[in-house]
Amino acid sequence: MTQSEKQKHSGDEEVIKELCISNGVSYEKVSQDGSNIRSLEMFFSGYPRMVGLSLFPRLSQLIVVGQSVSHIQGLELCPLLQELWVVECQLTNISGLQTCHQLQKLFIYDNKIRKLEKLEMLVNLQVLWINSNCITVIEGLDTLQNLKELNLADNAIERIGHSLDCNSGLENLNLSGNKICSFKELTHLARLPNLKSLGLKDPQSIPNPVCLLCNYSTHVLYHMPGLQRLDTYDVSNRQIKDAAESTVMKKMMYYNMRVKSAQRQLAKTQAKLLEHKKKAVKLPEERIRALSYAIKHLDCELTEAQAAHRKSARTWEDSPPAPAEGASESAAAPDDIAGDPGLEYKLYCKLSAVKERLRVWTRRLEDIETHHRQSLALSTDRKELMVNFLLMELETVGNIRFEEGSPTDPWFSSCYDLLLSRFCVWDYCGHGITGIKINSIIRIHNRALRLRFEDKLHALLAGEESTLFSQNYKRWLEYLFYVYDPEHAGENEFLRIPEDGFKSADAYKALGRERAVPLSNSLSVCEKPRMEHTLRQARVRGRRGADSVPFRHGQILVAKVFLGRSASVREGTEVDPDKYSKVHSLYRNTKKELERLCSATYHNSCECSLRQSQWYVFDHELVLPEYLIDFDYVTQDRFQNGLPEHRPSNSAEDSAHSFHDVGLDEEALGMEPVLKPRPKMLILDEKAVLTVARANVLGQITVLNLHGNSLSKLKEISRLTALRRLTISFNEFTHLDDISHMPSLEFVDASYNHIVTLEGLRGLGRLKQLDLRWNQLTRTREETSVLRKHAPALLRLHILHNPWHKPGMVRTTVLGRVKTLTHLDDQLVTEEEAAAAVQIAADSRINQAALLAHSRTDPDRPRSLSLLSAAQLLTQLSPNPWDLNTELEPGWTSKITAVNLDGQRLSRLTNLDKLVNLRWASFNNNDITKAEGLDNCQHLEELSLNDNYISKMDGVSKLHRLTRLSMNGNQLTGLDGGLLDQLPNLHFLSLENNNISSLHGVNRARSLFEFYIGNNNISTTRDIYHLKSLTSLIILDLYGNPLALDGVAVETSECENAKDVYGGKLTLDMVTEKLGHSNYSNITELDLQSSSLRTVDLGLGDLFNNLQHVNLERNNLTSFSGLVYLPKIKVLCLNYNHIESILPRQKAQAHLTNRQILYHKVISSGYGQQPMSKGSRDAGPGDSLEPLMTNLEVLHLSHNGISNLANLQLSRLTNLKALFLQANEITQVDGLEGLVRLRELALDRNRIKALGETSFSSQGALLELHLGENRLRELNNLHPLTALRRLFLGMNKLQDISEIDKLELLPSLIELSVAGNPVARRSQHRSSVVLRLSRLLVLDGMEVTLEERTRAELAYAETQCTLPTSAALEANVPCLLPFMPRGIQLRSTAAGLPHLLAQDAQLAFSLEEAPLSDAPKHKLNGKQKQNAGYIPPQCRSGASEMVFRQLRGAVALPTTCLLPNGHRVVIPYPHQQEQDGRCQSHSVAKPPPL
Repeated sequence: MTQSEKQKHSGDEEVIKELCISNGVSYEKVSQDGSNIRSLEMFFSGYPRMVGLSLFPRLSQLIVVGQSVSHIQGLELCPLLQELWVVECQLTNISGLQTCHQLQKLFIYDNKIRKLEKLEMLVNLQVLWINSNCITVIEGLDTLQNLKELNLADNAIERIGHSLDCNSGLENLNLSGNKICSFKELTHLARLPNLKSLGLKDPQSIPNPVCLLCNYSTHVLYHMPGLQRLDTYDVSNRQIKDAAESTVMKKMMYYNMRVKSAQRQLAKTQAKLLEHKKKAVKLPEERIRALSYAIKHLDCELTEAQAAHRKSARTWEDSPPAPAEGASESAAAPDDIAGDPGLEYKLYCKLSAVKERLRVWTRRLEDIETHHRQSLALSTDRKELMVNFLLMELETVGNIRFEEGSPTDPWFSSCYDLLLSRFCVWDYCGHGITGIKINSIIRIHNRALRLRFEDKLHALLAGEESTLFSQNYKRWLEYLFYVYDPEHAGENEFLRIPEDGFKSADAYKALGRERAVPLSNSLSVCEKPRMEHTLRQARVRGRRGADSVPFRHGQILVAKVFLGRSASVREGTEVDPDKYSKVHSLYRNTKKELERLCSATYHNSCECSLRQSQWYVFDHELVLPEYLIDFDYVTQDRFQNGLPEHRPSNSAEDSAHSFHDVGLDEEALGMEPVLKPRPKMLILDEKAVLTVARANVLGQITVLNLHGNSLSKLKEISRLTALRRLTISFNEFTHLDDISHMPSLEFVDASYNHIVTLEGLRGLGRLKQLDLRWNQLTRTREETSVLRKHAPALLRLHILHNPWHKPGMVRTTVLGRVKTLTHLDDQLVTEEEAAAAVQIAADSRINQAALLAHSRTDPDRPRSLSLLSAAQLLTQLSPNPWDLNTELEPGWTSKITAVNLDGQRLSRLTNLDKLVNLRWASFNNNDITKAEGLDNCQHLEELSLNDNYISKMDGVSKLHRLTRLSMNGNQLTGLDGGLLDQLPNLHFLSLENNNISSLHGVNRARSLFEFYIGNNNISTTRDIYHLKSLTSLIILDLYGNPLALDGVAVETSECENAKDVYGGKLTLDMVTEKLGHSNYSNITELDLQSSSLRTVDLGLGDLFNNLQHVNLERNNLTSFSGLVYLPKIKVLCLNYNHIESILPRQKAQAHLTNRQILYHKVISSGYGQQPMSKGSRDAGPGDSLEPLMTNLEVLHLSHNGISNLANLQLSRLTNLKALFLQANEITQVDGLEGLVRLRELALDRNRIKALGETSFSSQGALLELHLGENRLRELNNLHPLTALRRLFLGMNKLQDISEIDKLELLPSLIELSVAGNPVARRSQHRSSVVLRLSRLLVLDGMEVTLEERTRAELAYAETQCTLPTSAALEANVPCLLPFMPRGIQLRSTAAGLPHLLAQDAQLAFSLEEAPLSDAPKHKLNGKQKQNAGYIPPQCRSGASEMVFRQLRGAVALPTTCLLPNGHRVVIPYPHQQEQDGRCQSHSVAKPPPL
């Protein structure tokens, strides 16, 4: 043993001794007792190395804390170890655990571990704490299937990814104190089904950057609804989860609408582009058609001339003519052709000239087509970019937001000026660019990137160099440009950078660029890589196409940059932060490079080159993207811009150019010889065929030219058994059935016809060339199937200028199905192209390979903030579950739950029978014609068949669990109600962009929540009624349908009129729906409260013969509308509406359209369309009005906001008996002149201050009047109410008792209420009122009793009496009332009696002391009235008694007399005694206490 080994051994002994002492184990007996030890602990010191553990073979727990242990060792002989703590030590890696197969808990936090490794063998591990280390990547945990708790807090982790997908049993996860900054990373945790506790900003750690973003908790709780605790907070409450769910659903609906708006805007742009293209190609197509017609005519003439020349030569040699072989060879030559030996040459020259003109127009047409495709692609790219931005906003719950600027925004102008200031026209002089046009500026709001930028900047300012930057750090802030280099970028960085920011310097180095973020302060400098790349591509293609500047359209990012300490790039030194110490950025002047792009002569005269620089920033976190600018370079050529709305008008120049070209065409067509027009045939018979072919026998004709006729049928063509060449161009054919079964036919020219399908074409086994240009073919797959089957020898095919569906895939589809072709549209078919097309065609079937590549087996629908379908989401988010290197187990297809076969060019849905557990399927953008083959997929919940060729919804009737069905962009023409009836769970139905003309049948889909049927052909409002039964419908989209429109532009006044006519309209259909039947004659009562009604249109009312009671409370009516035509209505309740008048007011007629004027001429109810004169509608209060609703007796109009009674025209309701107008804004009582039968009127709670002379001039029959809670100070002009019996004046402003005297003019008044007025607060007001109104029976809700009236009269009269001293004595004599000396003052203002009533008269006792127990309760109309008590009568003299009798008239009053002992006796009349007895009857309930 060496000396070092001895020292080490000696050191180990000391460590082991310390281990034994710390755990109470004898070192001497450790070899014997060590096997019994189950747990060891070592804290803070004394254990620098893990030694001596072999002495404890049954150890199950080992805790090492605060030691200097640098690596784990010595556990090989501890196979039973279940719990290991090595914390706060010096571990730099994970090792020595390979044999700890029983380990269940591992704590190695607070060390210096940099990588998760060598944990694969710990298959029983349940708890792993490795927090407070230096880990940057989560890895090496795939085999830990039993892991339940994982603590990775306080590390440097930025991404989660799929690293935890295999740990499905994980319940507790702590990721606090890391660098996770994206919501996308958190969505990966949604694949942990058992996760119950999640920590991302634990109080003991700093929060992740993502936790500082808005809606962080909402995002987490939506994606992980099973969480019980989040960041130590309890989130198990169901209401919290529902709130998050509701918030997300609202956001998804909002962004779904925004995406649809973007798509519809694209559709509008595409329509404009198509319209512009149609206008542009109109002249070229006309010229091409005319020139093509002339060429075919010239070809025919040239062939005949050549045949005539040969025939004349044979005739001159005196040789017998050969037998007729074809049309040209058997026909006799015309005399003019035979007589002109130079005719053939002239025809050839003219043919060449016309063909040259045809090539000119063909090139122009190709240029227009190319330009149209470029413009279409540009608009599509812009839409896709905007949609991606919207989806990014949704996925980040608004933490990334894109704001499209307008010239009114200050930041827009600043950014606009910045770009223009850094654009130099001399930099582009070699390309003819004269300017730049900015199309849009989008402002980027990324909260996470901004926080990162600010944190980095603050850290830099607080660092060692703070003295350099802190004084004025804004000096080093600059806005620079960035354009990604297409040579080195594998993705669209304009989508990635706004979300994730710029790449790191190392990432740019890996792409082959400098090790820094490349930026520039010049547009031309940063555009240089893109311009050069685009020009190289144009040169490879051989021509630049329609646009002379292929890089015309561009986009640029504007970033805020902190340059910090900057330096110039040293010549010969690469851009690398390691080469430039203490430097944050570099710059390089680009003058020399720009001189290579443009003329140095021009560029030297511009000062821009002195300022133009290329910048390199080493730290990508100091570069913040803020703006995205879309622009176009401006040139002087005709193809200025792809979009028609931005293209300048060059109509004069274009017209001159086109006129010149047409002139050249006419010159070519006018060359000698001038051909005579031939007569056109309409019907082809045997004689016509022989004449055209110049033959004698049909069977000998081999060439037949029927060009330029008006034929639509070829009846005799089948008899031409020897025919090899057939030309039928420029005719009226729609089908080619007539040329079937012609075995010798080799060439067919059917161009310039109207052929819509090749169906019916049969038996052309020798056909080698077929020309179908300029027809109406649309279905590529169907037409090529016919050719593949019935033209097996076809070599050349021409199919240009047909309206094909999906034209971009036509060539590949044709070559993949017609494998014999050598030329397609005059282009040679290469072997590589043919092989690729055949492979694509082979892959366009649902086979095992397709299912393995595009299927998933996830059991649950993914929770993601996305608008994609479940199948699309799963194929994007979930990894492929199939191992293609191993053999598939039996029944593997039954595990498939999702299939996404979008864009696979499928023609049929086949081989899906075994997918019995399929739940989500997407087959968008294929060539499917029938939705069949899904019958066995009984568990299917979502099905998407967008952008196919399906014409019927058949095939989904057996999918009873289907909840979402999308068939946008197909060829549907109607809805199958029977099929929808078999889908009871269907909640979502989208049928946009079809040809549906009616909604009939949709009422059978009773469970629908969302229904999208925009851009169809629904044109009648009657279709809307099919939606009535969809009671659960919350979203309805009918955008783009010609609903109820006539093709005329909709005017604003028409929109307003439509709202008036159709909004909140009570119709017969609505009554039927509410009541459940249409037997209107049996309806006696109609109650439609709170139904949002605005108008009533029930016809002329003949159907409602027995309707008497109508209640339309709490609606939005402004008039009686159509109610005026209900003949028998007696009671009408319109409380809580907005009634302004009986009939609706006419709107101003100045702006009415012809259509509206027609509407107003039609007799209808409700909108000024009644057959009444204007004078009748607008008559004033005093005018004679035609009576309305002659049976109406009771009308309720409370809470309507009425301010003017006259405008209501209530005088027309001549039979009205009760009118209730409470709680309005009435200030003046008028307009009641015609209500002569009115018995009850309620005007409580208004703003009436006074009554006019004519207020009640016609209400002589009024019995009850309510004027409570108004502002009355006087009671004038009530004298016409001679029959009034009850008057309620409570809560007004009556102050003087003299106003009560005015009520003496109401002879029938028996009940009065003045409670709540100032006059009622006087202590003696009740007795005063009783004295003044002798007929009053009820006052302030309490009956006026005989005793009360008598005491009032006696007290009033005895003010003149001298009271005897014996009055204090009491006598218990019936009807004898003692005098009590205590009382209160009584003031009187009664006119005519000042000499009888003294001002200081005293009552015997106060009102408050009056007994209440025996006071009777008065009951009126079933309403309880408040009891005011009573006052006992007082003694009065005989003189005063006589005066009061005279004042009270003929009313019988009791008589009083004075007894000799001084007591006064009251002797009532018999009928008064009876009345008094009735009032004191015990049958009347006692009143409530005051």
